[in-house]
Amino acid sequence: MKIAMAQSEFSDIYEKVVANERIDETEALRLFESKNINALGIIANTANQKKNGNRASYIVNRYINYSNYCILSCQFCSFARKKRDNDGFQLTPEDILKKAREALDNGITELHIVGGLHPSLPFDYYTGMLKSLKALDPQLELKCFTAIEILHLAWLAKTSVRDTLAELKEAGLGSLTGGGAEIFNKEIRQVIAPGKESAEEYLDVHRTWHQLGGRSTCTMLYGHVESPADRVDHLRQLRSLQDETEGFSGFVPLAYQPEDNGIPVHHPPTGSDSLKTIAVSRIYLDNFDHITAYWVGMGLGLAQVALSYGADDLHGTILEEHIFHMAGATSPQEQTRASMIKAICESGKIPVQRNTFYELIEETNREEAFSEAVHDLSGSQWRFPKSCATAGHHSQVKDPESVRCLI
Repeated sequence: MKIAMAQSEFSDIYEKVVANERIDETEALRLFESKNINALGIIANTANQKKNGNRASYIVNRYINYSNYCILSCQFCSFARKKRDNDGFQLTPEDILKKAREALDNGITELHIVGGLHPSLPFDYYTGMLKSLKALDPQLELKCFTAIEILHLAWLAKTSVRDTLAELKEAGLGSLTGGGAEIFNKEIRQVIAPGKESAEEYLDVHRTWHQLGGRSTCTMLYGHVESPADRVDHLRQLRSLQDETEGFSGFVPLAYQPEDNGIPVHHPPTGSDSLKTIAVSRIYLDNFDHITAYWVGMGLGLAQVALSYGADDLHGTILEEHIFHMAGATSPQEQTRASMIKAICESGKIPVQRNTFYELIEETNREEAFSEAVHDLSGSQWRFPKSCATAGHHSQVKDPESVRCLI
């Protein structure tokens, strides 16, 4: 591999990665503009191996969207509805608690909660929700709200972003989500999300949260009307804030979904473009430990391939996702632990269940797991043994092929 890379057009970048040296924006743009996806994969995989070895992670979580009513009208969004629309929804606190109880019975460690900018819900709806969920299980990690939601809640509370975040943290908020970053370029942002927070506002919400001791993820929406240079500039601003705060736990590139929205793009990003975006992100974001291949937008098969192109995480079991699926995502609504472990095993990686902050909960021993796997008396189900399960819950799968990767 070293010989091949020495003869590559990217030998200089490869040598920088090997030497733990930072690449600049001009070099990142070279990578984005290249068609040599295999060379990018080699460099990105080298960068990932230096940070994460041969591990790849997943989280057992559940998504809850509390409402899709929103005062904004983002062109790319297929999720938002107005009060006059007959397919809008709003969950009561009791609805949310019911979903949380059911998910806890399945062994989740995190609730991921976001929604639209609701025109009339009071601030205490949000603080009450957090307090009730924490009372249900103090160990449950609450990863909630995008930056634009925080700005909206600060407006509702008639106080500063800092004070709003402090009050939400007191109520039980454990981590901020990274959604809403889209693309930071002002002109592109005006086209796809007029009226949404600026790049500066997005970054300032996360900066403030980090200053309060919190951690968050961040995102980039790619594959619509942005250019490779716009992607590089977006990554540059994220890397700069990470240099300042060290508060981002991971980066999650999000593939644009084109259905039922106002952007004149008719196809989602190609698989090659998604792998390239993952790879360049891993190479450029040298101060981020983790890059997530978001299977909801990419599909689990492509996300599995991305584990060889710089990604070290497949995200979560999720259970119920609306935002991407309302925009045309054809992936399932959820994944089982078994399917996540299978995908990671088949990629040649060691499966690791993580928490919200990408910290180890459990590492799966592939050989031991296979030797312990048993077939139940019905002959129609296989189960993963305790070494593959979490919190004493065994994942049930109907297809024996689901444990084939453990050989």
